[in-house]
Amino acid sequence: MERWILYAIISMIFAGFTSVIAKQGLSGIGSELGLSVRTAFVCVFVLGFAALTVSRSEFDQLTKGNYLWLGLSAATTVISWIFYYKALQLGEVSTIALIDKGSFVVAVLLAWLLLGEKITLRVAIGTALILAGLVVVSRKS
Repeated sequence: MERWILYAIISMIFAGFTSVIAKQGLSGIGSELGLSVRTAFVCVFVLGFAALTVSRSEFDQLTKGNYLWLGLSAATTVISWIFYYKALQLGEVSTIALIDKGSFVVAVLLAWLLLGEKITLRVAIGTALILAGLVVVSRKS
């Protein structure tokens, strides 16, 4: 197994924990406060991780483009998190998490349009299955 696949699997597992733990953390408080407290913890943890793993010389390699694209990524993350936490406070984790994973479809389309990545038959079938799962889980019985 390639290392990036292992990293993606570990990410998937912890992302699954994240939603359930966050739902518990929102008990009795507003989604805005919960998101703010969580994000403060994330900031501390990420800065600590960077302090341990990023060499000082690597900072010299940052370009204006890096700042621009990473800043835009941060902005879209914030918007996503705000609405994810609002949804978590009101709905079921299983449905919200699946709808959120519909972001895969958006990512595939944007990667094709902006990065020139190919949409293979395997990716097209996977995307269709994710969309089908999203429809099945999000429908009220």
